Amino acid sequence: MKLVRYGAEGCERPGMLDGQGGLRDLSGLLRDIDPQAMVRGLQDSLGAVDAERLPRIDGTPRLGPPLARPGKIIAIGLNYVDHAKESGMAIPAEPVVFMKAPSTLSGPYDDVPKPAKAEKMDWEVELGIVIGKSCRDVSERDAAGNIFGYVLANDLSDRAFQLDRGGQWDKGKSFDRFCPVGPYLVTRDEIADVHALDIWLSVNGERVQQSNTRQMIFNCPAIVSYLSQCMTLEPGDLVITGTPAGVGLGMKPPRYLRGGELIELGIAGLGTQKYRITR
Repeated sequence: MKLVRYGAEGCERPGMLDGQGGLRDLSGLLRDIDPQAMVRGLQDSLGAVDAERLPRIDGTPRLGPPLARPGKIIAIGLNYVDHAKESGMAIPAEPVVFMKAPSTLSGPYDDVPKPAKAEKMDWEVELGIVIGKSCRDVSERDAAGNIFGYVLANDLSDRAFQLDRGGQWDKGKSFDRFCPVGPYLVTRDEIADVHALDIWLSVNGERVQQSNTRQMIFNCPAIVSYLSQCMTLEPGDLVITGTPAGVGLGMKPPRYLRGGELIELGIAGLGTQKYRITR
């Protein structure tokens, strides 16, 4: 299944894509695509639904983030060898973990305003994991069973607040709209091999990131298992899994977003995003 949330910001309705990519309305079956729906067994409840029988939505309504109100957004840093090297940091022996505020969530085509205090705004295309079942101390072997599905995400960052101003990374990662997600949430069964997906990002038409998820240091089950040793992962939590090389921080000289840039990004099977950084 490819699940979406469509409509004006703050008033999104749940939807599903049919076999031809058409938008179908799910609001007669559930209120939203959110942690509560995950707890109630969203995939099982929709598994028998025939998308062709759902009401068709005509036109091109706005798509919001395909997951509403995640309890946690957990991020993994330096999870590609080439990105760790370009950042001048050691290749991690264990996952590097930080958090993004849930208020960073944004739609896949919504423009992102550059914060007034952001001096070194940067991009990071990432694979996102949506947790489907509560888990604690889960093994790598069993971790995949707790994954509901996957999304495309952009872990936008301000490197000044992240690296130059003391404290933890979180504050440089948690400005409003600094986590565009979507366009859709793809259930786990739709992805044959999540560790073999092309991943890319362009700025003003220039391809600056190009890699494949097979290059991740820690794969998805390893990440879920590791995080579950530190905290209980709950249905609807979002985990973003790190970015490959090609971020502005790693360029010589570094190159940051100043406002006005067109950002496009994608992961095979998970769709694409397109928006501007506004001043």
